[in-house]
Amino acid sequence: MTPLLLGHRGTPKMHLENTMPGFQAALDAGLDGVELDVRRLKDGTLVIHHDEHLKDGRALPEMNAAELPDYVPTLDEVLEWAADTGAYLNVELKYERAWPDDRVARTLNAIRAHGLSQQVIVSSFNPLLLAAARQHAPEIERGFLYHRSYRLGPLDLVPLVLRGLGAAAAHPHHTLIDAALMAGARAGGWRVNTWTVNNPAEVLRLEALGVSALIGDRPDVLLVSR
Repeated sequence: MTPLLLGHRGTPKMHLENTMPGFQAALDAGLDGVELDVRRLKDGTLVIHHDEHLKDGRALPEMNAAELPDYVPTLDEVLEWAADTGAYLNVELKYERAWPDDRVARTLNAIRAHGLSQQVIVSSFNPLLLAAARQHAPEIERGFLYHRSYRLGPLDLVPLVLRGLGAAAAHPHHTLIDAALMAGARAGGWRVNTWTVNNPAEVLRLEALGVSALIGDRPDVLLVSR
């Protein structure tokens, strides 16, 4: 099966990351969709931005919507765009504290409102956020992000987390993926979506192993085998 190809925060080598021009450029280049990051403003507005702070130093959790720069889109703007274009979305939930706040339920409610429940996977490095997502909207797929192995002696904890979350996919960094990881994912019934893949040889290696989605900064690299 041909993997999904997703722009990492859009097309960050061509446009400012996590912006509407970057997202559209990913589709125009031939990708299937994008990966993006959700944060919450002080007034509750959900916006698309990776870091907690803007480049000018202002902290998003201390800002209101009226103070937002024009280049930072709201979640609703991006979901409307995806509904119009058919773009697939990997929606990563960012957080300032480990315990979930209302951004989880409100993100999922927005996804539902735009009719995108089958066109989105919600991901996070924080299992508590994904557990809250499962409780609120079990029909919207979840993916657990991780960048290193998690072991307790000989016990691999990642499959336990995936099962506990009812996750549809594992989201390991690409350097963690080998035949053994793929075999374990198949045995558990999980897809494998990986990030951030910017080398053509690595794209081909991961496709040969059978990953389900590749996330990268450069559309031309991701499209090397198409």
